[in-house]
Amino acid sequence: MTTALISHPDCADHVTPPGHPEQVARLDAVMGALEEFDLQRVKAPLAAEDDLLRAHPKAHVDAIRAAAPDEGWRSLDADTHMSVGTLKAAYRAAGGVVCAVDMVMSGEVANAFAAVRPPGHHAERQTAMGFCFFGNVAIAAKHALDHHGLERVAIVDFDVHHGNGTQDLVEDDPRILFCSTHQSPLYPGTGAADEVGVGNVLNVPLPGGTGSKGFRDVMERVVLPRVDAFSPQLVIISAGFDAHEDDPLAGMNLTTEDFGWVTTRLCDMADAHCEGRVVSSLEGGYDLAALGACAAAHVKVLEERGR
Repeated sequence: MTTALISHPDCADHVTPPGHPEQVARLDAVMGALEEFDLQRVKAPLAAEDDLLRAHPKAHVDAIRAAAPDEGWRSLDADTHMSVGTLKAAYRAAGGVVCAVDMVMSGEVANAFAAVRPPGHHAERQTAMGFCFFGNVAIAAKHALDHHGLERVAIVDFDVHHGNGTQDLVEDDPRILFCSTHQSPLYPGTGAADEVGVGNVLNVPLPGGTGSKGFRDVMERVVLPRVDAFSPQLVIISAGFDAHEDDPLAGMNLTTEDFGWVTTRLCDMADAHCEGRVVSSLEGGYDLAALGACAAAHVKVLEERGR
């Protein structure tokens, strides 16, 4: 058994305007940090239309396709821009996380990390926003349930921003548990503790400056017990590294070691309930050095568990 690293050169063809934080260099930083790791390297396929339609209405998929420019950029909102290569990159990103699920569920690999962009956890049912076009992890979770016959999938999102899109896509599906720790107040302004879906959503808003002790405490006291009680058959991680102390877009003040620690604890949950099956997908992280270091700490744990 091993760990799969799933990515594709097309993910670098999603080019954002100069100065945009969600830049091509992010993927370079992640892949460079993982260069020496002993991983099974897989090219992300394009997402199947059926998988996209598990999470989004056809009107949304058609609208994203229609918005793709022939040259330059097209802005869907102040933060979310499409270049000529964005559409294919978005299909690769969603397809990569679905591929990760297939590889883990088939037993081909122990776990998988999808180093893909654009990210996905802000994309709502009918709205691209927050750098995101399709709900990558929600699509993958629904694929695991419908295609692999699972009954319970847990998604844990430790990105510093609330995964409003993932919540919007899964909050009516009791087969999916969605847990999010995030800085509040902060973009996108959602993720209050009283947003609970059909009892399948756990939001833990945290103040700026929470730091390692506060983060680890809420994980141990609140999030991990909820995952444990749910007894998932697959754990999917929205791996955003923008809660790091060096990140320019927030102020949670976590350290690189915190991301290794939380990965270890989530792998412990997967070991206890689902034979170690973990799929992780890249979300945020905008200081390039911190992003590379955190991705390495995260994947190091996956690699060790995959041996």
